[in-house]
Amino acid sequence: MTQTVEAQQSIPEHMAGWRLDQAAAELFTDYSRERLKAWIKDAALTLDGRAAKPKDKVYGGEILALSVTLTDDTRFEPEDIALSVVYEDDDVLVIDKPPGLVVHPGAGNPDGTLLNGLLHYCPSLAMVPRAGIVHRLDKDTSGLMVVAKTLTAQTSLVEQLQAHSVSRIYDAVVAGVMTSGGTVDAPIGRHPRDRKRQAVNASGKSAVTHYRVVERFRAHTHVRCRLETGRTHQIRVHMSHLNYPLIGDATYGGRPKLPRGAGEPLKEVLREFPRQALHARQLAFTHPASGEAVKVRSPLPDEMLMLLDFLRDDAETMR
Repeated sequence: MTQTVEAQQSIPEHMAGWRLDQAAAELFTDYSRERLKAWIKDAALTLDGRAAKPKDKVYGGEILALSVTLTDDTRFEPEDIALSVVYEDDDVLVIDKPPGLVVHPGAGNPDGTLLNGLLHYCPSLAMVPRAGIVHRLDKDTSGLMVVAKTLTAQTSLVEQLQAHSVSRIYDAVVAGVMTSGGTVDAPIGRHPRDRKRQAVNASGKSAVTHYRVVERFRAHTHVRCRLETGRTHQIRVHMSHLNYPLIGDATYGGRPKLPRGAGEPLKEVLREFPRQALHARQLAFTHPASGEAVKVRSPLPDEMLMLLDFLRDDAETMR
């Protein structure tokens, strides 16, 4: 499947002195700056009919002409994978991802991912980079993800994510009893000794997580986290940094914390909980086409509800 795009814009006088890629990003807002920069380098986006460089200066009055053929991304195969679609229109769709589903093919996961399932569910996503995926959830984190169905929607959603205007709220169950909510403002980067892990690191990227207490138990807390940034493993790393690691988090959590005097059923649930207790419960963003606010919620999955029930029963029994 291919799609030909032909468009042109006149550079206004007030952009005199701008770089070509800066002017192009302002005039062709349907596409990301990186994509436009690549088209400039490939001479698919020309300046007064000639090839130019992204850093070339413009003076106003020139004509920017775009002529490009978009083709399918054939690197990944569509696969019939059951997806829970909770919202969809012509521009976006929102998926409620189950735990255990990897988002994007990579080392050790060449197929069987959300991306493969999206290509089967909506074949036109082959025209959009990464099948429209604009943010990720860890393999064993459940909950909501928004997917762009068009290049225009993808550009808008990426810009919203970069501007921190997409609201992403998570439920988590952590070891330890929190006295109150708060904010973690601590940069995250690669762990200095383990490349597979992240860590609070002074040389890392800015990371901010807001959290509040939903319910306290004898040795655990149900918390609600709101991401201001979206770093890899952010909530897991930040909660562990506070010494309140997520239940079931084998990477950042250490050994399960068992309440003194707990019954065997609760001990077994805590020891055998199959994943980190983290669920993306609410997603809110501005619709790329209509400009209206979109808010989607997802209920807690059964295994987290069961976990909370056991913790609640234990707290009531030991009063």
